[in-house]
Amino acid sequence: MLLIPAIDIKDGRCVRLRQGRMDEETIYGENPLEMAKRWIDAGARRLHIVDLDGAIAGRPENADIIHEIAAIYPDIPIQVGGGIRDEDTIQTYLDVGVSYVIVGTKAVTTPHFVSDICLEFPGHIIVGLDAKDGKLAINGWSKLSHHDAADMAQRFEEDGVAAIIFTDISRDGMMNSVNVKATVEICRQVTIPVIASGGITNMDDIRALCKAADEGIAGAITGRAIYEGTLDFAAAQKLADDICAI
Repeated sequence: MLLIPAIDIKDGRCVRLRQGRMDEETIYGENPLEMAKRWIDAGARRLHIVDLDGAIAGRPENADIIHEIAAIYPDIPIQVGGGIRDEDTIQTYLDVGVSYVIVGTKAVTTPHFVSDICLEFPGHIIVGLDAKDGKLAINGWSKLSHHDAADMAQRFEEDGVAAIIFTDISRDGMMNSVNVKATVEICRQVTIPVIASGGITNMDDIRALCKAADEGIAGAITGRAIYEGTLDFAAAQKLADDICAI
């Protein structure tokens, strides 16, 4: 199981939010490029980068920083989300070396957009399903939709997405353990890889995710825990590698 460090960018800085609330941020660094180097040096084999300003604005706001990270680390797959609402934005990210683009809000509000971009950019589209009590959130998690996460996961698999990132937003940034049960429920609805997100706190969460890896959990995004030191990234990835090798 792949552990993926999160680099969330707001106003050009590395931050983490609590439950997606833009007014509840903790700043962890002034330079996202230095943060990318930190996690790659620790053994990260993929990066998860989110343009938080872009998620609210509906268009990229920190794209230059993301482009630079992709240029410096061409051999590291990067998945990018936040403000991706049209084909031109997707094409621009892929052109600079980003491996995957994550579509969230527009996937929920305009579902046919996903089928269109999967045809245009096969193998490069990931859908982020950000849920609370089973319902999907949109617009930087500021609104809850009426769409059911499990139903939409099935639809997006049919459209041809490469993977699904499932986030329990009630736990994101709260460090109160990942919602393995809800993640497994999504896994059981689809056959494509599912990446867990939200609430990872310590090694116990890594062990719990690894135990459920056979259900379809291919990876897990970790943020606040590795920034605050309750989870050692290098040790956690080694543990995941060792458990999954058994």
